[in-house]
Amino acid sequence: MDLPKFILGDNTDHPDAIYIIHTEFPRFIINLENDEVEWFEEFDQHDQKELETETENYIKLATEFYDREVQRYED
Repeated sequence: MDLPKFILGDNTDHPDAIYIIHTEFPRFIINLENDEVEWFEEFDQHDQKELETETENYIKLATEFYDREVQRYED
C-alpha cells in the first residue's frame, strides 16, 4: 500500500488541535495549533543539526497540506 505523505488527524480529547501526520522519513506528528512536533525517529547528533534547519520547512509543508485540504472540503 502506498500511503500519502501527509495525513490529517483529529482527536476529540484535543478539540483545538490540528494534527498533521508525516508518513515518510523523518516521520512525525505536528500540531499546527502550536507548531509542536513529535518525532517518531531516533536521531544522532549529525541528524539533530540537520533537523534544526529542516523543521521550519516541515512546518511549512504541513501547513500548506492543511490549507489545501481545507480548501478542498470547502469546494
